[in-house]
Amino acid sequence: MNLAGKDMTGAAAVSQVKGCLRKDLRNRLRGMAPAWREEVSAKARALLARQAVWREAKAVLFYAALPDEIDLGALLEQALAEGRTVALPRFSAKTQAYEACQVYNYARDCAPGNFGIPEPTARCPTFPLNRLDLALVPGVGFDTAGHRLGRGKGYYDRLLAHVTGMRCGVAFDEQIATGIPAEPHDIILDCIITPTQWLEIPGRPPI
Repeated sequence: MNLAGKDMTGAAAVSQVKGCLRKDLRNRLRGMAPAWREEVSAKARALLARQAVWREAKAVLFYAALPDEIDLGALLEQALAEGRTVALPRFSAKTQAYEACQVYNYARDCAPGNFGIPEPTARCPTFPLNRLDLALVPGVGFDTAGHRLGRGKGYYDRLLAHVTGMRCGVAFDEQIATGIPAEPHDIILDCIITPTQWLEIPGRPPI
């Protein structure tokens, strides 16, 4: 495939590369058994719990895990039990963007949202993005330079652009790729957690 063809702009070439990467990374996780997913999710949760950035965070943005994402639900429940501020993304039809909303009880406060993903209901108050100490970020793929490959809509990048706390990618080891191309709107993460690795991004602020 020649991505540098005369009829392809730079932006179109990057978009095509990202599309190929998404397909490859999703294939790596195809057929993932629920038991294996829980086993490696538990390892990722344990590794994250040992990090200073987790221990010191008083306000944390979680995500509702899809079947092909690391499940951090046990840490969410732990954070609630410890009295921390817990928020999750909620899609606003008015702004066509995600906002952070505080939850007090995940089972009671969340329901399937605009894209079928559990998110805080309308009764949950918004929480200022610039008051988050830590944002835990899912994705399709990540690289060791802190680039994140999302699902192609750009919603998370627009959300993360306003987060002033640590932005931590959460991934299976199989989702770590080489040289994910970046576009101007793409947010570079501060760190990445996998079941076996804690990656601090070179050139990012020390953790």
